[in-house]
Order: sequence, then C-alpha cells, then structure tokens
Amino acid sequence: MKTADVIKLDLNRYASTPPKVAIVGAGCGEVELLTLKAARYISKADVIIYDSLVCEDILTLASSKCAMHFVGKRCGQPSAKQDEINALLVASTRDGGFVVRLKGGDPNIFGRGCEEALYLAKSGIKSEFVPGVTAALGCAASTGIPLTHRGVARSVTFVTGRVFDNSAQSWSALLCAETSLVFYMGKEQAGNIAQGLLAAGASIELPMAFITNGARAEQEVVYAKLGGMAKVARGLVVEGPTLMIVGEVVNVAQTLSALVSSIEERGSWRVSEHSDNQMNSSRMVR
Repeated sequence: MKTADVIKLDLNRYASTPPKVAIVGAGCGEVELLTLKAARYISKADVIIYDSLVCEDILTLASSKCAMHFVGKRCGQPSAKQDEINALLVASTRDGGFVVRLKGGDPNIFGRGCEEALYLAKSGIKSEFVPGVTAALGCAASTGIPLTHRGVARSVTFVTGRVFDNSAQSWSALLCAETSLVFYMGKEQAGNIAQGLLAAGASIELPMAFITNGARAEQEVVYAKLGGMAKVARGLVVEGPTLMIVGEVVNVAQTLSALVSSIEERGSWRVSEHSDNQMNSSRMVR
C-alpha cells in the first residue's frame, strides 16, 4: 500500500480539528517513517513551510493547491534567517488556512520547534507539535546500533556538534558510566570532539560510526575508533547530513551484522546445494 493511500483510510474519524499551525516532524528519511498524524496534517495543509532535510516523497503528500515555502538551512550556504521564518509563519496564518511547519526529524531535537511555538504564542497564535523520528533513532535502527543495551549502555546523550562547552568538566560529564553519545552535525568538529573525549579519559579504542543520509536508500556508514576519528572524518567525502554515534554499542551492532551475514551466507549455500541436488535428481530421472 502506498503512503498516499494510508492517509485515505478511515483514520479521520479519530481526528480532532487541526490547530492553525502544526509544527510537524517529518522523520529522518523515508516517507514510511512518517507518523500517520503527520501524513494526515501534510495532506490537509493549505500552507507548508519546510526544511531542506525533508524527504521529497513526503512533499508529494501535499495538496496541489497547497502553498509551499522552502526555508531550508544548510551549513555554509545562504539560508533563511530564523526571524524571517518566524515572520512567515505568522503571515501565513492571516488567510485562515491550516499551516504546517515541516521539519526534518523531530521538531524539538535540535529543531528549534519550541522557539517557533513561543514566537507564535507571543503573537496570539496556538500551535501543536507532531513528533517525528529523530536522526539518532532512525540512524541507529537502520544500522542496527542499539543506543542502549544491557550491560553496555544504560543511557544515551544527544549532543549538537556545532556549539558545545569545551570545558574538561563538560566532556567528563558526557563520559558518564555506560552511556552512548550521539553527535548531530558533528563531522566538521570531529577533531575537537575526539580531543575533548580523549582528554576526559575515553579510550582511543572506543568504537564509533559516521552515518550519512541515515535511514535513506543512499545511506553510508563508516566505522572508526575514537583515536582515529578525526582522520577518518577528514577523509569523508559525502553529501548529506552526517550523524556520529560513539560508544561500545557500535561493537554490539558490528557483532550483530557479522552474525546476520553468516546466516545469509549459509542460507545462500543451502539454496545452491538444494538447486544442485534438484539438477542431479533431474539428470538421474533422465
């Protein structure tokens, strides 16, 4: 069933009246990672204001009459200022239509969703949050990395790689016992991140993974150790957002991957053997 068909199911009988503005998480990759509520709101929107990380397939759910406004932000490229986005949100409500502010991932995980909701509220406009699959969860699932795992990691910390406190105390706090670290937008800061973690006592053998375009068809994954993380980052020539996961959970994922590969290889061998037996049997019949 196509995603466009899903929102046509008898789900609207459960739906409340949409607010003037919905701040909606578009998830981190494929259209199938949308929540049903997000898909329904997108299909009903009169205006959609969307970011650069929103999958193009998701935009096709919108009505042909919907006014589309791109306000994407990409590192190092000209982009809309937050004040301009805020003003556009308020202006878009004046005609009385339903406005969807569509953000990659989840609106409130490094997404400034609440900043926009506060601005709208101060302007006398109510809004609603619709959660989305944030990059950490999507990338972890698509690579088989468990962000928590019994005996390995009992907590997970999301960190922005663009702006962070570089004090020794802050790095030590990040290295609390049995935790996984997920750095958003951190590839350009990989050297500083590695230096800070190593200075705080992290092992140079601590495993990590770079995940580019996570949960999408063009996903790329590169594994490294903390000691060589900066060098690997400098050698990465990729297009698209890159997430970094640091912690022993990466080793758990690689163990799982090796086991799954061995199952697939045995399965392939058995199919081949079965096919050969069938051929031999056919020859014997002849």
